[in-house]
Amino acid sequence: MKKGSLLSAEPNSSQELAEDGKPDRKASQNSHVMKVLFRKETAEFINSKRMILFVILTALITVSGLYAAVSGLSEAVESGGAYSGFLFLKLFTVSANSIPSYNALMALMGPFIGIFMGFDAINSERTEGTLNRLVSQPLYRDHIIISKFLAGVFLSAVMVFASGLLIASVGLIATGLIPSGEEIARLLIYLCFCVVYIAFWLAMAILFSTVCRHAATSALACIAVWLFCAIFISLLAGIIADACYPVNGSEMQAMMNELKNYTCELNLNRLSPYYLFGEATSTVLDPGVRTINAVTIAQLSGALSSNLTLGQSLLLVWPHLTALIALMLVVFAVSYVSFMRQEIRSR
Repeated sequence: MKKGSLLSAEPNSSQELAEDGKPDRKASQNSHVMKVLFRKETAEFINSKRMILFVILTALITVSGLYAAVSGLSEAVESGGAYSGFLFLKLFTVSANSIPSYNALMALMGPFIGIFMGFDAINSERTEGTLNRLVSQPLYRDHIIISKFLAGVFLSAVMVFASGLLIASVGLIATGLIPSGEEIARLLIYLCFCVVYIAFWLAMAILFSTVCRHAATSALACIAVWLFCAIFISLLAGIIADACYPVNGSEMQAMMNELKNYTCELNLNRLSPYYLFGEATSTVLDPGVRTINAVTIAQLSGALSSNLTLGQSLLLVWPHLTALIALMLVVFAVSYVSFMRQEIRSR
């Protein structure tokens, strides 16, 4: 019997148990298998040498963001304006001495956390021969890839919340700023955005680990996608927008195309998860951001200058969160289908 025949036959046995009126035992067995695999994947990553790099990268993001926040907070207080009532949130958005803010560092370096955890999730086990022994056990094949993804998301969530709460705690001690309930809620929502953002790159890394035979190839492919999303897509968006709606012609034509040019470039940039994350988190962390789309002077006429409530800010960014989750699920679904269709040969 082939290795995959046992796995492909298990759903039928599960269905027979359900028809006999005994689905609970099978469900409990599947749950137990998932828990065992989840603990296995989590323990293997924690005990691996990559955990050192994982901790170093997290520490660099945290320390750099904290230094920028503490150094630039005094200047931010002087120029706070209407935003001065939410100074605690500036700990995550203030930059100083050419050091980016914590939010900017997370948007730029956060993908590497997911890439570190997933670039060799499948192909390394296939190369070492452990994947063949794993699928020979009485378990569903999809349990393997799902447990790897869930373990990575769990470790990412632990890292993100530990890093964010550390900055909040040290900032509270160093500055004496006491956050309000709305600021705490905005911070927690921001950290959830970070987890989803990193989970997307984890799913991307698992996808390349599934379709590429070597770990180095999958890592380079992930880095190439990151470079395209972080740098090149904005360049292409500007070129395409200028080609479709030129603004360097006559003055009348430039005035007519200016809004269309900006809207086109904005929509193309939003195809990138990097831009989606940056736009959404800047809106969540800054209550003074009242709109994320292009507005005309007529639309601004009569508008009151005030901060948005948490609910109003969420109304602006819920499409971004939905898009990030959808991208993550689509990428993981592709890797899932690819893994399920692959033939695992014995060495």
